[in-house]
Amino acid sequence: MTDEYRIDLESIKKKLNKELGAKRYTHTLGVMDTAMLLASCYGISIQKAQLAGLLHDCAKKMKEKDSISLCEACHVEITDVEKRNVFLLHAKAGAELAKRKYHVKDEEILSAIRCHTTGKPDMTILDKIIFIADYIEPNRSHSDRLPYLRKLAFQDLDETLIQILQDTLFYLEKKGNEIDPMTKKTYDYYIKERN
Repeated sequence: MTDEYRIDLESIKKKLNKELGAKRYTHTLGVMDTAMLLASCYGISIQKAQLAGLLHDCAKKMKEKDSISLCEACHVEITDVEKRNVFLLHAKAGAELAKRKYHVKDEEILSAIRCHTTGKPDMTILDKIIFIADYIEPNRSHSDRLPYLRKLAFQDLDETLIQILQDTLFYLEKKGNEIDPMTKKTYDYYIKERN
């Protein structure tokens, strides 16, 4: 095990439990566990999946102005959509917080945290796993399709990714909510890859 994975997970869990609150922390543990199972299924580092899953929402409870300040201080691009919907910034801010507060240096882990909300074209397996685990973890109940997606996730990551993106786009459109262009760009990329 490298130094990167000697990070004290119990210490991180204690901090997150305090900062995130019970419901968000329970979700976080669900994402971590689901990510570890998917990593095992797809033959990638379980330790990386564990750490990325644990930290994916580490900035979720930051005040909006603090998320913006952190991203600006770290020279992270903030899109117009993110300026209007600052809650979307928790993924980018989370990657920076993971780097600075939790001393994560592994770019693959940081990337998975950074893109877990909108996805991005040409995702790594770890990126896909964290994105999918965030949607399907056992404490979620937001979709009638979750049992199907939970099964599919262990059979075909790309198809699961497409299905989740499709559901997300449909939901946002139906609600009249603004769609982050990256979500649509990711969906279009994977549809094209599939054909």
